[in-house]
Amino acid sequence: MINLATKLFSVLCLTTFISTASFAATDTRPNILVIMADDLGYADLGFTGAKDIFTPNLDALANNGVKMTNGYVTHPVCGPSRAGLITGRYQARFGMEINVTNSFYDEFSGLPLTEQTFATRLQKAGYNTGIIGKWHLGGNQKYHPHNRGFDYFFGFLAGGHTYFPKNVTTTTPLWSEKNPSQTHYSANEGSIWPLQRNDNTAEFTEYLTTQLSRDAAKFVSQADKPFMLYLAYNAPHLPLEAPAETIKKYSHIKNKTRQIYAAMVDEMDRGIGMVVDSLKASGKFDNTLIFFLSDNGAAAPLAGMDYKKKSKGKLFSDSGKFRDGKGSMREGGSHVPFIVHWPAGIKKSGEFDGLVSSLDIAATAVALGKGDTSGHKLEGKNLIPYVNGEKQGSPHDALFWRREATQWAVRTLDAKYLMNAKDQGIELYDMENDPYEKNNILQNNPAKRKELAKLWNNWNDNNTNNVLLDAGQYQKVRLNFYKDLHQELVEKAKKVEKVVID
Repeated sequence: MINLATKLFSVLCLTTFISTASFAATDTRPNILVIMADDLGYADLGFTGAKDIFTPNLDALANNGVKMTNGYVTHPVCGPSRAGLITGRYQARFGMEINVTNSFYDEFSGLPLTEQTFATRLQKAGYNTGIIGKWHLGGNQKYHPHNRGFDYFFGFLAGGHTYFPKNVTTTTPLWSEKNPSQTHYSANEGSIWPLQRNDNTAEFTEYLTTQLSRDAAKFVSQADKPFMLYLAYNAPHLPLEAPAETIKKYSHIKNKTRQIYAAMVDEMDRGIGMVVDSLKASGKFDNTLIFFLSDNGAAAPLAGMDYKKKSKGKLFSDSGKFRDGKGSMREGGSHVPFIVHWPAGIKKSGEFDGLVSSLDIAATAVALGKGDTSGHKLEGKNLIPYVNGEKQGSPHDALFWRREATQWAVRTLDAKYLMNAKDQGIELYDMENDPYEKNNILQNNPAKRKELAKLWNNWNDNNTNNVLLDAGQYQKVRLNFYKDLHQELVEKAKKVEKVVID
């Protein structure tokens, strides 16, 4: 005989289920899927001009969505760019302009706790939030995705990771200028460690890009309420690693390193196709707002050179007509492929040529998801009214960049003023007639220079100087600390009188 307590419990459970199901059925807010590539060359996708790399899934999203022809990230290097994206604020506001190392015991090296991620803003509004892939915003538990607004995490905290399970180990190569072959692994501390799922280690059994994609496909399929998923690939970031059968597919490319790179882009595209198929199968595709972009331009120092003419097996990524790549204040550093796709919310596919920033992703997601707007004001704009023609003009009159004290840039609709490096001088370009920055018009346009300088200086007044050490510098300081500590203890030990016993 079922007792009264059991009956009451059953009724309570049924009521909760009906309430949850009703919420899911009536909540029409869009799902948000942010897909970020890593060190992707601007011209290495079909829809941006690639003829030798095949990206049918991204091409379909681009051709059926809106291509942001003037889409930018906030920094030309991985970590700071991701900090800007995830907070919806210029990372210079909170002094994070370098790549932090994955340091578990350092409570100060990571995305400052003064900053709220857009995941947190949506989590507060009832979204199921997840991040799959690369974090790169601090290795201490304070900075762990679980403590920064994400209900679910599968991936790695470091700035990069090996793509094959056979390479996983718990050892850590040391930073060494004499051992450049270890540079990638030491700069991205933890890049050969096991993956994590939430707070535990995770099984790693197949090519990493595929494994991340498979997990993302499962996440979007199982979500029973509006979700926000940040799918942060590390492809096609170094190390150049891809399945042999996919590399073979690109045997038409004579440059061996570009063959591997092409295969990495191909695997990412196929993984995105896997996630799109899962959205369609679960009936969520039409009401999922998808963003796709890269965290910065083509990998440096190989970018900005024509891999077709200067091969020798070293060059592999293509910035197209844009100058330079990762790390540069010229267009190749932060002008990235940028797609916005949402069948239920975007009226017409095509191109949009207004100034668009990765800051706009947080602003758009929070606006549509009715997320929390407390704390620091988001610096982006809701893009949907612009792409639908409800608002005219450009979302931004100007965009800004700063890399500590050595590099800076400001871009308006008609001009760009920058210093890429001290030994290269100051540059000014007419972006309407010279979008590929071929002719420096600095000497003949003092008024335009003054105008742009004023814009940048006003913006910079609200910034904070960088307060963190870049991964390489950090690790050298840490190694010296251990060396100095050891020497101090040795000297201290010498001064201790020996014990004499009777």
